Amino acid sequence: MRDTATGQAEPSRREVRLVVASSVVGTTVEWYDFFLYGTAAGIVFNKFYFPSDDPLVGTLLAFATFALGFVARPIGGLIFGHIGDRIGRKRTLVATMLIMGIATCAIGLIPTYASIGVAAPILLVLMRLAQGIAIGGEWGGAVLMSVEYAPRNRRGLYGSFPQLGLALGLVLGTGVFAGLGAMMDESAFLSWGWRIAFLLSAVLVIAGMVIRLKVMETPAFRRLQQAEARASVPALELVRSKLSRRHVLLGMGSRWVEGVAFNTWAVFSISYGTGTLDMPQQTLLISVMIAAVTMVVFIPLFGRLSDTVGRRTLFGWGALLTGVVAYPAFALLGTGTPLLAGVGLVLALGVLYPVLYGPQAAFYSEMFPVSVRCTGISFVYQFSGIFASGLTPLVLSYLVGLDGDGYSLVVTYLVVAAVVSAVCTFAVRKRDLRLIAEAEESEVDAARASVRS
Repeated sequence: MRDTATGQAEPSRREVRLVVASSVVGTTVEWYDFFLYGTAAGIVFNKFYFPSDDPLVGTLLAFATFALGFVARPIGGLIFGHIGDRIGRKRTLVATMLIMGIATCAIGLIPTYASIGVAAPILLVLMRLAQGIAIGGEWGGAVLMSVEYAPRNRRGLYGSFPQLGLALGLVLGTGVFAGLGAMMDESAFLSWGWRIAFLLSAVLVIAGMVIRLKVMETPAFRRLQQAEARASVPALELVRSKLSRRHVLLGMGSRWVEGVAFNTWAVFSISYGTGTLDMPQQTLLISVMIAAVTMVVFIPLFGRLSDTVGRRTLFGWGALLTGVVAYPAFALLGTGTPLLAGVGLVLALGVLYPVLYGPQAAFYSEMFPVSVRCTGISFVYQFSGIFASGLTPLVLSYLVGLDGDGYSLVVTYLVVAAVVSAVCTFAVRKRDLRLIAEAEESEVDAARASVRS
C-alpha cells in the first residue's frame, strides 16, 4: 500500500513497531547515561572530584556540574532541532547516541582529584557538557519519530512510548548502582566499582545503534520533502511567528513543575535522604527504582488517556496535583522510615508524575507546525530544563540549608512551580491548537495534489 501524500509505501506494522522500539531503546540509553551522573553526583563526585572540608559545599559543587548538563541541552536542541527540521528526524538520533555513549564511557575513565588535581573536575565538566548536548538533540527527534508515525487519535499513546525511556533509564541507572553497591563493600564501590556503571554504556549504545539504523524517516517529514516546504532556518521561523513565540514561552512555563518534580523525587531525594536524614543509600536507590518501574505502567496509561480527555486538560490538572502531593510525599520521606519513604516516592514519582510526562510529547508536538516542530519542541523542552531541571537539586539543597534541614521551603518551591505551570498550560488556547492541526492537514492535501499532478 502506498502513501498518497508522498507516493511512497505507507509504513507497515512491522516498520511502526521498529520505530517505537527504536525510540524506546534510544531514549532509554540516553537517559541511563544522563541519570548516572545525577546519581553519582550525590554519592561519588562530591567526595572524589569536588573535595571540601564542608560536605554541603562538595555536594553543591557536584550538583552545580549536574546543572551544567542542562545548560548545554538548549545548544544541543537548537543544533539537532535544526538538523531534524532541515535534513530529517532520523539523522539526529544516530549522532546524539554516539556523542552520549562516548561521553559517558569517558566519565568512567577519568581519574580522581587526588590523582590529577584540578584536571579531574575540568574533564568531568567537559564530558557533562557533551552529555547535555547529546540529550538536548535526542528528545525532540525521538518523540517526533513516534508522534509523526501515529494515527491522529493515538498520538498521546504513541508519544508516550519514547517517554518510557526516562523511566527505564532511571531503573537501569539506579538499579546498576544499587546492584554494584550490594555486590561489593563501600570502599571498593567508591574506589572503582561505580565506574562499571558508566562503562556499561558502550554495550547499550551498540544495541541502540543497530536498531536505529534500520528506521525510515517519518511520513510527516517526507511530505515536507515532497512539497519542498522545509524552513530554511527553523529557529528564525519560530521567532517570526507570533503564535510560535507564544507557544515557546507558554511551553517553557508549563514544563517548570514537570522538571522540578522529577528532579526532586529522582535525584534530590537520594542526597536529602542520605545526607540529611541519614537513611541508607541502598534503601533510597531501591525506592526510586520501584517508583521508576511504576512509571513504566502509568506513562502510557496517561498518554492514552490524553487521547480521550485532551492533552492540555490532563497536563494542567497534573501540574496542580503535583503541588498538592508535595507536602504529604515529603512528610513520608521525612519520617526516615524506609517503608513510608518508599510509599511517598512511589506515589509522587511513580503514579502522579506520569500524569505530566505521559501526554507531554504529543502536547508539545501539536503546539508547532511540522516545518519547525523539531526545533520548537526541542527548544521548549531543553531551554526550560535549565531552570526546571538542572538547577533543581542545587536550589533544593540550598533551601534545605536555609530551613535548618527541614523541607517546608522545598514544598513551597514545588507548589509555586505547580501553580505557574498550570496557569501557562491553560493559557494555551484550544483554537490555536486547532489552527496548527488544520494547517498540517492542508500540508497533507497539498502534498497529495502535487503527487497527482
